Amino acid sequence: MQITAAVLARTGDNPRPYAATRPLDLATLTLDPPRAGELLIRIDAAGLCHSDLSVVNGDRPRPMPMALGHEATGIVEALGSAEDTQFAVGDRVILAFLPSCGECVRCKGGEPFMCAAGAAANGEGRLLNGGRRLHDACGGEVHHHLGVSAFATHVVVDRRSAVKVDRDIPPHVAALFGCAVLTGAGAVVNSAAVRPGETVLIYGLGGVGLAALLAARASGAGLIVAVDPFAEKRALAESLGAVALDVTEAERLPALFPLGGADVVVETVGKAAVLEAAYAAARRGGRIVTVGLPNPAEKFSIPAVSLVADGKTLIGSYMGSAIPARDIPRYIAMWRAGRLPVETLLTSVSPLSEINSLLDGLAEGRAIRQVIVPDPA
Repeated sequence: MQITAAVLARTGDNPRPYAATRPLDLATLTLDPPRAGELLIRIDAAGLCHSDLSVVNGDRPRPMPMALGHEATGIVEALGSAEDTQFAVGDRVILAFLPSCGECVRCKGGEPFMCAAGAAANGEGRLLNGGRRLHDACGGEVHHHLGVSAFATHVVVDRRSAVKVDRDIPPHVAALFGCAVLTGAGAVVNSAAVRPGETVLIYGLGGVGLAALLAARASGAGLIVAVDPFAEKRALAESLGAVALDVTEAERLPALFPLGGADVVVETVGKAAVLEAAYAAARRGGRIVTVGLPNPAEKFSIPAVSLVADGKTLIGSYMGSAIPARDIPRYIAMWRAGRLPVETLLTSVSPLSEINSLLDGLAEGRAIRQVIVPDPA
């Protein structure tokens, strides 16, 4: 079938403003039908995440050309396997950006977010079953972004990338559970296991950082402090119950955390210098969770002795250490109960044709989560 998708031809050589240079081309592609174990999805809504921007600016090198987008929801239109009883045409699904094979040691050990097969497929721009289902006008293959490629009218995904949810969830809300909530809330609930009364410090108030804030509040955290350079984001964090600081106000942290630092520090910025600051801001015996994705060339330094002498724990959290089939329904239940107001992350809902302008809003730090929907027919 013929679809429209946002395709990136090259990475790392895309000057701003993106509204003028237009690194993403809305191209007509041929989408192959789903194979056994795959689904054809009509995309209803897709969130624009910093991980998409990182491919555009070269911080996350990926094979080109690539159809971008990884945080999305849509409706099942066809099954690749007639015997598939888990999904049916008409189901609403939320797409997770790391499919898990279910057979490797990590998957069987309860860590599907560490699935080597899924990570290899994502790194090569293919689906978990192998190969690519997207082709340009000349028949050349177009790579998949994190097994999803959601900035499109339709996608074919591995069934292990999809989680079935109720149809009544508004698409612009449902999409956010696929990455921002899965990652940010997961960093707090799964990776850090924040306990009632603990103090939490969050660096960065994008979609992931604010989802972490919401989850910290829902987990019963005591003091929550958030650090971000943008006043609008700080104001939102304060309205959600946090103490918000500018990045220039680090000197206020000791007074806020008189026990020598926060119990839990969550770093979402993806910069080595910020990770160093996050590590230093944790108390003795504290836990530091990092979900940001720095450029692979970045290095960070900490006093080696502090890991033992201060008893700190540094935790890397990919996809919020999530099991999507378990965690997405759990977070949706919290949202329905009013404990996780995910809609507060939403900056705008815009048509796919505006995607390059939306990249500018993300790159400039003005946006939290911009959701993209198909252009009117």
